[in-house]
Amino acid sequence: MTEKIPLALLPGLLCDGALWEHQINGLSDIADCWVADFTTQDSSAAMVDHVLAAMPPRFALAGLSMGGYVALELMARAPERVERLALIDTRAQGDSEKATARRRGLIQLAQKGQFKGVTPRLLPLFILESRMDDEALTAAVMGMAERVGRDAFLSQQHAIMTRRDHRETLPGIAVPTLVLCGRQDALTPLADHEAMAAAIPDAELVVVEDCGHLAPLERPQPVTAAMRRWLQS
Repeated sequence: MTEKIPLALLPGLLCDGALWEHQINGLSDIADCWVADFTTQDSSAAMVDHVLAAMPPRFALAGLSMGGYVALELMARAPERVERLALIDTRAQGDSEKATARRRGLIQLAQKGQFKGVTPRLLPLFILESRMDDEALTAAVMGMAERVGRDAFLSQQHAIMTRRDHRETLPGIAVPTLVLCGRQDALTPLADHEAMAAAIPDAELVVVEDCGHLAPLERPQPVTAAMRRWLQS
């Protein structure tokens, strides 16, 4: 019997293990999956510490959005721990001034008690607008945000705003790397993924059709299939 690959799954802002449910079940024959809990840390460094403390000496690493930022920070800090890397619906560059200002505005609203998680109005940022009538999908996205909650939202926004730009560290990544995104991702566009895949030696770029920002949840089958190929490469 082949030994399973330890796989750390790092969720995005306002996401939890539900994001990865299909991948956890669909890869269970080859991967021993663990989902990071990013509800208490307020920096990328602290999130990296959490992952490194939980995982064995060598493991595979996959991160979506904020989880991708953490994955890149971990690769820069402890590359010897990671045997393969998946960057999903994420980007290597830091926030623009405009993005930071927008995050500060959201933080101020949440601090005033006006935290509503992911509302129906915000859903098109996360999933395709044409999927808005998929009740199971929309309930899953809004349910994750509700469970993660306001305090974690504030900590996570701080971690995202203060993260490092990792464009210069990409060429040093020397493990099998999957770069995957939804073609219609509104938050981290395809162009960001094309740039990452071009900068990382021998990275594989996978584009999931008819898909927004939360690809593992929105189009689980092609994401799980791509991750299986990556884990077995």
